[in-house]
Amino acid sequence: MTEWRRVWAIVWKDTLTERRTKAAFNAMAFFAGLVLLIFAFAIGPDIPVTGPAGQGLMAYISPGLLWIAILLTGVLALGRSFQMELENGALEGLRLYPGDRRAIGAGKIIANLIFLAAMEVLVVPIGGVLYSIDLWSKLPQLGGVLFLATLGFAAVGTFYAALTANMRAREVMLPLLLFPVMVPVVLAAVKATFLILNGDLMGELSTWIRLLVVFDVVFVTVCTLAFGFVIEE
Repeated sequence: MTEWRRVWAIVWKDTLTERRTKAAFNAMAFFAGLVLLIFAFAIGPDIPVTGPAGQGLMAYISPGLLWIAILLTGVLALGRSFQMELENGALEGLRLYPGDRRAIGAGKIIANLIFLAAMEVLVVPIGGVLYSIDLWSKLPQLGGVLFLATLGFAAVGTFYAALTANMRAREVMLPLLLFPVMVPVVLAAVKATFLILNGDLMGELSTWIRLLVVFDVVFVTVCTLAFGFVIEE
């Protein structure tokens, strides 16, 4: 119970700071909308393709576009999570935080999961409108895929954000380290989203869901246990 109180103290600190400043969320919201809009203009809604229900190219590739926007926008939130700790020597205070440092890692992962989920609540409906996707009838299944993929994203992203926090080129190093590890999550999330939106005739959805679950179990555990070593000087 003591460790869980430490975890929620970290979550409360980060969410309270963001609620007061709204710096990261405003940047994420603007960037996500801009990325989705650029995709919409670059591809165009009127290019036909041979796909389910004869939909246009934009609707056909919309799962991939949505997850690219989520991944690119999420990096801003993950980088910001430790940028605040670097100001005025706050990272040193975090290192001196009493108790097991794994509680800090767990708290940071949960806080980043909340930030990413808030961003997705904004991004997914905008993508649905711009790309003419019927999301509302599939929200329960889509929400499950979003949660599983975002949990893995938050765990790995928090780990690498802590690892690169003291690097001079941390804005470059974070995506360089993060994106290769995220390939299984992005692949599974895009495939699962496509199957949810267009129908799962071959029963493949459960396979991609299991991949997301296995990734989350492995990387949430590893990243939390290794977090104490990552924030060492």
